[in-house]
Amino acid sequence: MSVTMRIIQQFDVIKEDEFMNLEKKFAELEYSRPDYPKGKRMQPISAAEPCNTIIWQHEFSDINEAYKILDFFKGDKSHEKLLKDQLPFFKKVKIEFYKNLDF
Repeated sequence: MSVTMRIIQQFDVIKEDEFMNLEKKFAELEYSRPDYPKGKRMQPISAAEPCNTIIWQHEFSDINEAYKILDFFKGDKSHEKLLKDQLPFFKKVKIEFYKNLDF
């Protein structure tokens, strides 16, 4: 059973440009390295989350693979450097997991 993981990051709306510039660097990092999952990024227009939110999501083969990626992110120096720069802009972060129904 595949699982979709969503990382939901609410940021300081006043710092949106700075936050998005760093998020673009995260995307560039993902696509420059074959060991990174290629996530989809979304920003709400009309949703339960406010507009000053970015959602990164990726489908994994199972929940264990999703957890391994979280550990991978924590141990990757390039990811940690960008995260350190982006952390001051965070208001709230949550991670969600969804079971993908294959009917």
